[in-house]
Amino acid sequence: MSSRQTSVHRKLLFVVLATTAAALAITGAAMVFYDLRTFRDTWIADLTAQADILGQAAAPALEFEDPTSAHAYLALLRAKPDIMGAAIYTSKGTMFAEYSASPHAEIEFPKLPDLDGSRTVRNGLELFKRIVNDDEILGTVYIKARYPIVERLTNYLGIFGAVMVLSLIASVLISRQLQKSITQPILEIAAVARGVVERRDFESRANKTTSDEIGVLVDAFNGMLSELGDRTRTLEKSNRDLEHEVGERTRAEQALQTLNAELEERVAARTTQLEAANKDLEGFSYSVSHDLRAPIRAISGFCTLLIEDHKDKLDAEARRKLDIIAAEAGRMGRLIDDLLAFSRLGRKALEPADLDMAELARSTFERLRRADGAKPVEFRLSSLPHARGDRSLFEQVWINLLSNALKFSSKRDSPLVEVGGISEESEVIYFVRDNGAGFDGKYAPRLFGVFQRLHNDTEFPGTGVGLALVHKIVTRHGGRIWADGKLGEGATFHFTLPKETADGRV
Repeated sequence: MSSRQTSVHRKLLFVVLATTAAALAITGAAMVFYDLRTFRDTWIADLTAQADILGQAAAPALEFEDPTSAHAYLALLRAKPDIMGAAIYTSKGTMFAEYSASPHAEIEFPKLPDLDGSRTVRNGLELFKRIVNDDEILGTVYIKARYPIVERLTNYLGIFGAVMVLSLIASVLISRQLQKSITQPILEIAAVARGVVERRDFESRANKTTSDEIGVLVDAFNGMLSELGDRTRTLEKSNRDLEHEVGERTRAEQALQTLNAELEERVAARTTQLEAANKDLEGFSYSVSHDLRAPIRAISGFCTLLIEDHKDKLDAEARRKLDIIAAEAGRMGRLIDDLLAFSRLGRKALEPADLDMAELARSTFERLRRADGAKPVEFRLSSLPHARGDRSLFEQVWINLLSNALKFSSKRDSPLVEVGGISEESEVIYFVRDNGAGFDGKYAPRLFGVFQRLHNDTEFPGTGVGLALVHKIVTRHGGRIWADGKLGEGATFHFTLPKETADGRV
């Protein structure tokens, strides 16, 4: 399952477990390192003390050349099972007396003693200590002992593994309890949203449990549902009333021709009410989109602060997940911007002007190519009939159609974008064609709906509002728009303008 499909609850649980595991690993490694280092120092100090005792005891034997006494002193080391062997050397470096813990063990004693100190060998630890009496060196004590560092390390790893497992289990249990305050409101919002989409249940409400950013989001969401429910009921009632009145008009025309004028007046009044309701709905969409900016900015801002202020405490996986949250918040911001643009379009008054459509298409394409800077694209521009319309809106039309053509043909080895126009009896048809990814023709009616997309966002990013804007602009100018294409063979988008508009006579 990809990170995009993983629930917020699991993502937070993964962050807690990863942080706990990293902290335990670092702490355990530090403790093991410190203990092993302390253990070695303690072990060497103990062997040094043993060597000092042997040296003091064996000093008279060395002075009187009595190896039997020296052997007796060395034999006392049997009380120390970790000492594998020992030896006493004379001041000239010759072997004076030796000891082996096991008579069957063959210990290879050094031929000559080294200077004072210790060293680690393959199967143990060796120590050399000079025997000094009245500032005179009488000889050297050699001790070879076991160095159970591997057993000690194994024990530590076993303890650490058990502590790690218990700590992670405790972290999971604690995290499940603490995360309810974070994930439960989000899950409730998602459940309510599904209910609205599937059952058109505008009466459902998400429960507000906190007063933080999530609480603000819950209030905004509940307010949106309330307004949508009111507007939907108003529209449905208006539609029912309108249908009823149209039926009455049909029956009245059959019975009384004299009621025709009155009935037409009532239909016109209801139509005005419906248009007013639609305008109110557009205004509401603008207000909702504007109010949603605050929680989105808060999410993005706190992600940035968390990365900047606590980056030393976060591992790479945690930072990656925070980057995903910030990126998704940014994408939500772009969706809100596009929704605002779509909402403002319905309120913008048209400002007709004569338009050189060929020059408008050429300048728009060159501006998009300079901004994109990707691989070269072959651009074919035929002569286009002039038109009359709102210049800023038709710039938006060309920007959306040409940017889509560039985007969906960007993965071709030789991308091609073609723009042309056809003049017919009652209208002019313009088209934008590319050799890009294309689409399944049966989904063509969905292309011009708000937030309707036929490709995965990871493959071709976008918000799904651009073509809806184009559709609204063209229809406001009295034209039509449609598309055809095939998967892997490119797509062609057509839009028309009435002939009188294209010729500039209105």
